[in-house]
Amino acid sequence: MNSIVTQRFIQCHHQLKQENRVRSSRQFALALDYLPQSLSEILKGRRDVTIDLLRKAVEVYQVNPIFLYTGEGELFLKPGENKELRILTIVTDQHHDERILHIPCSVQPEYVQEIGNPEFIQSLPSYSLPSLNNKTAQRSFDINGDSMEPTFFEGDKVVCSFIEPNQWEQGIKNQHVYVLVSKAAVVVNRVRNELKEHQHLKLYADNSFYESHTIHLSDIQEVWQVHTQISAFLPARQHHHLPVQEDVKALRQMLGEQQLMIQRLHNTIEKLVNS
Repeated sequence: MNSIVTQRFIQCHHQLKQENRVRSSRQFALALDYLPQSLSEILKGRRDVTIDLLRKAVEVYQVNPIFLYTGEGELFLKPGENKELRILTIVTDQHHDERILHIPCSVQPEYVQEIGNPEFIQSLPSYSLPSLNNKTAQRSFDINGDSMEPTFFEGDKVVCSFIEPNQWEQGIKNQHVYVLVSKAAVVVNRVRNELKEHQHLKLYADNSFYESHTIHLSDIQEVWQVHTQISAFLPARQHHHLPVQEDVKALRQMLGEQQLMIQRLHNTIEKLVNS
């Protein structure tokens, strides 16, 4: 059985024929640089649509990628509406449920350069987590460095939801944490949304050692909203802070002894004065 995305793609194909925008399935396939025989296999339910074919259908026939992946909206985009939209490559399991793609620190510089390459994206590690029912695409990123301590520590992972570019101005919320993929790097910061006024986002670190900075709209490739943190096991609070507790206990004991000595000295002075 075809995946739900393939079924929606077939629905768009049929609609194009019904509206006489294409005369035949063969013409449709050739316009997308696709073999008519392979398209026939898709239409008969024997194979699923590929990412490249979906990408080409959006480009040539203005098929709405939001409809393809969520079932929401019109089948086709209005003129000029596709400028801020692009298809994200996803990976699914045998039940066609989306898996979370993970971007480790070691490949983040390459991710910046290969962000639109489906083969590279599909080569990334992926996994599933229970109770993450989200309609938007999911990816996770390694935390690199100490700029977000004490909220996140190096080696933590953050799971994020994709924000469409046409939603950045309204959808990016002040003081929330986002993963921002620029043309130069992947960064994790709290954000102040100044896109409407100044065409940039202001980024803040939770570690006060780091100063705030801005990223211009033209430099942003992707925005991901952080919603889940995966951290390594940490010792229980009472054990983790045991040395500090021992120091405080010793300090209190010393202060108590000093108070006792002062009281004894005070009593001795009083006796001498009154004698």
